[in-house]
Amino acid sequence: MAAVLTSMRALFAPAPAFVIDHETPADVVSREALLDRAMGKDRRKKSSEKIRRGRIPAQGLAFVARDRAGHVIGTVRLWNVEAGVSREGKPVEALLLGPLAVDSAHEGKGIGGALMRAALTEAKTRGHGAVLLVGDAAYYERFGFFADKTQHLVMPGPFARDRFLALELVSGWLEGAAGMVVASGSKLSQPAASRRAA
Repeated sequence: MAAVLTSMRALFAPAPAFVIDHETPADVVSREALLDRAMGKDRRKKSSEKIRRGRIPAQGLAFVARDRAGHVIGTVRLWNVEAGVSREGKPVEALLLGPLAVDSAHEGKGIGGALMRAALTEAKTRGHGAVLLVGDAAYYERFGFFADKTQHLVMPGPFARDRFLALELVSGWLEGAAGMVVASGSKLSQPAASRRAA
């Protein structure tokens, strides 16, 4: 009888207010419009954006939140970077998270947290060792991000040291890492016309 009641409840339960999904090429225009609304047109001038420019997100690490109608109401991506070098002089592979944004009409519903958890879980599953970001420490500390892990790292261009945070997915991954954070992910392919013109 309990199984029947559970099945009946599931049948009549309201659909979730949002779902987390992998980003698809069809989401790009909606995602860019969302980011412009949430972060303003000046978002492209940030140090993090300079690292992301001309690159594609890390494999399998671009997520969107969709409302019941399937519209994009949240986004987060992770990008391959080198977080300086180790004490031995070898590049330290890591991920750069961002931007994380939620449509203002849907704030306060846990969408940002759900996007973060999905991204970090998938990053760990794929064997990545650390995630860096520039953001509000009070918000990101709940996910395990702290500034002490980035004390010997720098971003290209101006950045706020207290907002430059990291989470180690593998304990000790960033120990001894020092230097500039640089892009290491795959580049966007140029259209054939621009390649011929170059």
